[in-house]
Amino acid sequence: MTSPPNITNITAPRVPLVDERTGLISREWYRFFLNLFFLTGSGQSAVTLEDLQHMPDALAAVTGLQNSLNTLAQETLTQPAVTVDQWAALTTQVEALAQAVQSVDQLAELTKQVDALAAAPVYTPQLRNRAYGSFYDTTTQTAAAINTAYGMTFNTTDLTNSVYIGSPTSRVYVAKPGVYNIQFSAQLYNTSGGNHLAYIWLRVNGTNVAYSAGETRLKSNDSEIVAAWNYVYQFNPGDYFELMWSVSDTAVQILTQAAAAPVPAIPSVILTVTDNISAYQD
Repeated sequence: MTSPPNITNITAPRVPLVDERTGLISREWYRFFLNLFFLTGSGQSAVTLEDLQHMPDALAAVTGLQNSLNTLAQETLTQPAVTVDQWAALTTQVEALAQAVQSVDQLAELTKQVDALAAAPVYTPQLRNRAYGSFYDTTTQTAAAINTAYGMTFNTTDLTNSVYIGSPTSRVYVAKPGVYNIQFSAQLYNTSGGNHLAYIWLRVNGTNVAYSAGETRLKSNDSEIVAAWNYVYQFNPGDYFELMWSVSDTAVQILTQAAAAPVPAIPSVILTVTDNISAYQD
């Protein structure tokens, strides 16, 4: 029997059409299309790709050959002997049937691969797998002592991919290398009279980042202010950062407020983290 063509099996979502290293068609896809070309007669066959997709004629041929073999088998049972010509015809039809069955199996496999390719997501090597995180806290945060550093904590994760809250919950970890934009807003509240100061700065892997601090002043009782700015910082996988704060008087809090129509609830701190420029391509 004739050996079936070597048809490369392709797991569609894992093999891009274009090799990123060379900019040319990948080896697997080249072999896939080359075997399709051979299977359809190397340009000399009347079989079209549409024929390959539908396959009714091939299946009908298999059915017809099977019926012929059944007829011959019945004849061999009713006759005392089988002639040489009959055996030759039987052998020829068996070989044709086997080849047709192989073709049908190959066509079925090709159909599965085409269907898988159609269902697979579009491969976009120019787009990286972005890292990001969105977090907030629904509790009022207080300082137990003045002039003491505390990490702002987060108890709710809104969105996350490769950026996550660790333990303690003031630590925000990144799983991918890159340059990240860190944006936050904190609602500071003064519960007593007098002017009080609040300081906020960035700490990475337990070390304060130089020149990252900011000072805000809250005047008089029940005064409020929203402190909000951003940092851009380069991280390695496994690094973490914290937003640190300190006050000149424990009357200063980071306040959360319940929803009051028409205004939704106000978290004490909101934090968003996005990778703007990756240090490495995926």
